[in-house]
Amino acid sequence: MATINLTREGMGLGAGQVEGGEAVEGVETEAAAALEALDPPAHLPDPDLSENAKAVLERRYLKKDGEGKVVETPRQCFWRVAAHIAKAELEFEGGTGEMALAVAEEFYGLMARREFMPNSPTLMNAGREMGMLSACFVLPVEDSIEGIFDSIKATALIQKAGGGTGFSFSRLRPSGDIVQSSGGTTEGPLSFIQVFSKATDAIQQGAFRRGANMGILRVDHPDIVRFISFKDDLTKIQNYNVSVAITDKFLEELEADRDTPHQVQNPRTLAWSTTPHVDENGEPTGEDWTVGELWDLIIEHAWRTGEPGLVFIDRINATNPIKNVGLIEATNPCGEQPLHPYDSCNLGSVNLGRFVKGEGAEASFDWDEFKAVVHASTRFLDNVIEVNRYPLPQIDQMSKTTRRIGLGVMGFADALYALGIPYDSEEGCEFGERIMQTLNDESHLASEALAEERGTFPAWDGSDWQKQGRRMRNSYTTTVAPTGTISILAGCSGGIEPMFSLAFLRQVMKDTNGVPTILKEVNHVFETEARRAGYWSDELVDDICEQGTLQHREDVPEDAKRVFVTAHDITPPWHVRMQAAFQRHCDAAISKTINFPHEATVGDVRSIYELAIESGVKGLTVYRDGCREMQPMALKSSTEAAAEPAAAPLPEGATVKPIRLPEIMPSLRIRQMTPFGNMHVKVSVDPVAGLEREVFAQLGKGGDVANSDLEAICRMLSLWLRVNGSLEEALRQLNGIGSSLTVPTRDGRIMSLADGLARALHRYLAVKKEHGLEALLLGRVSSDHADPTKKANLPTRAATGSRYKLKCPSCTGTLAFEEGCAKCHQCGFSQC
Repeated sequence: MATINLTREGMGLGAGQVEGGEAVEGVETEAAAALEALDPPAHLPDPDLSENAKAVLERRYLKKDGEGKVVETPRQCFWRVAAHIAKAELEFEGGTGEMALAVAEEFYGLMARREFMPNSPTLMNAGREMGMLSACFVLPVEDSIEGIFDSIKATALIQKAGGGTGFSFSRLRPSGDIVQSSGGTTEGPLSFIQVFSKATDAIQQGAFRRGANMGILRVDHPDIVRFISFKDDLTKIQNYNVSVAITDKFLEELEADRDTPHQVQNPRTLAWSTTPHVDENGEPTGEDWTVGELWDLIIEHAWRTGEPGLVFIDRINATNPIKNVGLIEATNPCGEQPLHPYDSCNLGSVNLGRFVKGEGAEASFDWDEFKAVVHASTRFLDNVIEVNRYPLPQIDQMSKTTRRIGLGVMGFADALYALGIPYDSEEGCEFGERIMQTLNDESHLASEALAEERGTFPAWDGSDWQKQGRRMRNSYTTTVAPTGTISILAGCSGGIEPMFSLAFLRQVMKDTNGVPTILKEVNHVFETEARRAGYWSDELVDDICEQGTLQHREDVPEDAKRVFVTAHDITPPWHVRMQAAFQRHCDAAISKTINFPHEATVGDVRSIYELAIESGVKGLTVYRDGCREMQPMALKSSTEAAAEPAAAPLPEGATVKPIRLPEIMPSLRIRQMTPFGNMHVKVSVDPVAGLEREVFAQLGKGGDVANSDLEAICRMLSLWLRVNGSLEEALRQLNGIGSSLTVPTRDGRIMSLADGLARALHRYLAVKKEHGLEALLLGRVSSDHADPTKKANLPTRAATGSRYKLKCPSCTGTLAFEEGCAKCHQCGFSQC
């Protein structure tokens, strides 16, 4: 893994390179020819890639001809990228062809040795016609039809080339506001977000994925209540993450008095007002939203669907070193890159696992080698800015004004395994902080060295860097970005996330009939240790592929269980603490997902949000297993699925008939608040089978329409139960259904009649599980029982494995939610 010093002084002027200040023609011609060649120089080694990495390269990155046939090898791909990026050396005074060739060889080595990988657009487009190399962009959304549709056009150009886009919709006037040119009123930001989403749906991004977007609205925008619940229906907008921009003012009011009326500001008039609650007709009720109620609404929706996320916008601007350029209002789709309007960032990640030398007790981290690769990678990313072909002149100008780059890490979990350090430990967080501090410090030193060679970034005058007396080539150098596909190429864990599983089933190739070959892929550090310690077996690997974890295995030593933890073994507070450890030494921000088990409560999510406020992170994304039910998924756990065979198909012409019920059946009553008043729910139970058979519900008020809708829901639910359908299965369909009317309760916000009914029945099931059906029927359970939506302490280890498994749309493998994205470890699919 030896690296070279890429400064001109470190490289020297090699014999014959320069003679009397002039390049020797023969040497320069030879170097130029090598840079343009399809293949790298013969002395360079082939890339060190797994079969799965080669398959992912073939599907996503290698050149194809007009018939879709691959016409490029991995070796040629990495040389194409390295040579194109190294050509930037020729743009600066003193740059020679031989120097550029030496730099290209080093860049090739970084990728071939899997020490560093650039972001996907660079791998796809470098040296090719498209030429757009950046991953993330932010576009302005001005409060005019012309401005809105200019941004939509710009979005199309960016996403056509493989980039992701972020937007703040906070400048748009709120729904119901006056449009002076027409005399009418506007529908507000939410309607335009849907227009942006439809445009994205029509663009096939980078030939393998559709465009990802981030939509942000300030917490003090008048439409914030509607925005928070905007994605209750997950089919409403696709390829869009949504986040609330949280201000310091809001946090201060929340801490001082939760009952403070929530203030919003019309961006057109700048007038401040409060946000009223509305009744079923949309009329104000006379009560205003408080900051506490709005915070509760954000938390509950994050618990329900994983959105909205949080962006602490004032924190971002407080630490922005180029305040002279203006305020930052939005981030890229995964939140790790806050950007000015029309700015972009090209990303790359260093593979930490490659710097652990030795095994077992002899393992150590090679800090000097790590620093050398950070310097080389910083130069790589700065070169990208020079050879990048930007989709708009405004983006070209802003990107070269700020010269922002995003160097991050991947393979962190691999490094921890190799060093014997548990992820969820003080030692793990301390190691993570040292890694990020070293990356940050060394990339800043590398940027200073580049500034001496090439000059400072144009916005340096007036920046915080100028005030500190540090001449920098780049305004930002570090971030921790999603590494969904490039981590598969590098054969490592993603970003700073824990491993999703210690073993996977990988789809590596297809035969002539299109049938894939599935191979088991095991984390190499774990395999080495398990074989050394004597607990390795094929049965163990099969079990890990199913469960994803070791924690239930009695044959595995406790010290191994402590080190080889996976995502769902780690309780959410440790996820936040690790994110905070990296954030303390990061110019931009961190892309990470805080994973919760399905059983987590609203209170659990609240505690994590409060921890995020305290710990100083710049944003937060949570995901609770099974919360996105509109996505394709298998709702049974692996153990349940194994124990319960799939239902046999009915004979042709046969139908399912509901069972007959006895004349007399016991029932239980639950009272539940809804947007239409109190709902009284009765559940009829077969005491012998222990199964629910009918559900009746009635409203204390609400009118004929509401009562008839409720009766229809209950009839269909009862019919389902009478054909032996699962009550839990039905509640997963009813839970979280939204409507134009919502109501706050002590247990959280009720979104609709169906949602209220589901909430009541969830309470019933929780008490039944805790106390038993007999105790319920005999009235032995206090009415003051614990509610499942209230805060409960998480166990020291979260639930084993992932109970709800989302299926990959490409290969039907299991999707993992990591780094703010959904990604498949089996085939390399990713979607942010």
